Amino acid sequence: MEIYEQHLQFSSQLENKIWDDLLNRQRYLALKVIADDAAKLRLLAKLLDQMDLIHTVEGLRVDLLLPRVNLALFKEKLTEIFNDPSLDQQMNDLNQKYRVLWQAGRFEFNLTERPVIYGILNVTPDSFYDGGWYQSETAILKRVSEMVDAGVDVIEVGGQTTRPGFVEIPPEEELKRVTQVLDLIQKNFSQVAVAIDTYKYAVMERVIDYIDIINDVNAFTDDQRKLALMRNSNVGLLTMHSARNKDYDNLTAEMKAFFEENIATLVQNGININRIALDQGIGYAKKADGYQDYAMMKNIDQFNYLNRPMMIAISRKGFGAKLFGLPKEDRLPVTLVAEAYMYLHGGRILRVHDIAETVQLAKMLDVIQNGYWFGS
Repeated sequence: MEIYEQHLQFSSQLENKIWDDLLNRQRYLALKVIADDAAKLRLLAKLLDQMDLIHTVEGLRVDLLLPRVNLALFKEKLTEIFNDPSLDQQMNDLNQKYRVLWQAGRFEFNLTERPVIYGILNVTPDSFYDGGWYQSETAILKRVSEMVDAGVDVIEVGGQTTRPGFVEIPPEEELKRVTQVLDLIQKNFSQVAVAIDTYKYAVMERVIDYIDIINDVNAFTDDQRKLALMRNSNVGLLTMHSARNKDYDNLTAEMKAFFEENIATLVQNGININRIALDQGIGYAKKADGYQDYAMMKNIDQFNYLNRPMMIAISRKGFGAKLFGLPKEDRLPVTLVAEAYMYLHGGRILRVHDIAETVQLAKMLDVIQNGYWFGS
């Protein structure tokens, strides 16, 4: 058997746009399979029916649409049925082509295979949810241990809140809050990636040699020194779009323009694109907790064409209060609902306070998306 990826062109502009949307935003693959004989063709057709895949059969040729999320399962089932080494290599080539990697310091995350659970550890007195909770070494180590046991991949330390109306502190004060915590995590939990949430160059410069990821709400382009610092390191960059000082007429189009320009600037300054992950900046609109946040939850799949990891960063944010009047301690259920929607539409990094519940969410949705029945 042979399998190929198809690249089709249609007579109308609308048809081509629909096709492009299907492949890039909805993340489908268009495949053509040539069977060796009628017996193998029947086995393949049965598999496609079992997986509910759109397909057509003409002679020994089969054309089909496959969701990218099912690529690994499809490869596994084809291998079981046909035991064809050449087919296995062709599927591996497809998998390599469409995988999304995030190179982050000591770690390389394959976001195609599994999501990244990205835990929040604020050591600030004024963060909107957990401010003041983790001030002592004992409390910090206990919390980090809980997060690791629950399945966290990354722990992000924050020493400067950027909640709406925040008050900026000097870099020296931020460093005083975070350096000991970063050191504790590195020494005691080296199996997890360590991140810092900071937009200050002076802080980045001091900690860059012993962290894996930097999360910058200013997207690294507000200070040229940041670009040089990032170029000479191997940390992962989490670059965020912010709209606190902007009014949008066409939200999605302007966000696309922002990310395209931001990625281009970072790459032109010597930063490998595999080090870059994106954050839409939900909660960073000009009007805090307004309807722009919901539009940004909905449009996350509009950025799948960039082939970069997209972060879901909505944990316990103010939309729960806006819609339902919920205090911060009661916002986990609505957070999980919104995260589920965004996860199914392309978000692969889940930045959260609640690790165990998020691990369950991601696993459950992964199982459902590959929930086909092939008989006993």
